Amino acid sequence: QVQLVESGGGLVQTGGSLRLSCAASGSMLNINAMAWYRQAPGQQRAFVAVVSTDDGRASYTNSVEGRFTISRDSAKNTIYLQMNSLQPEGTAVYYCAAGDVIVPGTYSVDFWGNGTLVTVSA
Repeated sequence: QVQLVESGGGLVQTGGSLRLSCAASGSMLNINAMAWYRQAPGQQRAFVAVVSTDDGRASYTNSVEGRFTISRDSAKNTIYLQMNSLQPEGTAVYYCAAGDVIVPGTYSVDFWGNGTLVTVSA
């Protein structure tokens, strides 16, 4: 089992920045990818970004490309999501995810965190 704990959410004004963290613990043997998803009020959970735990290669959903950056610290089993130029539509619960292979845009995830709330005020 893998446990994922997110932190860093909060209230930010439009145009502001936040950095989310996700610390993983447990058996990481079969974990090769970690990702961020988000779920806005009344909407389905949606893919945001994924990073390879091996080489750091990343992929993003189009709406955050150029504004968000996902990164990993393999020594700490931690990933980050640096979010810049946040807009009100970025208000959501952000979830960390881990798995063997996480295909961008899918739910091919083995483990989920409990989420951290990000609120972007207009």
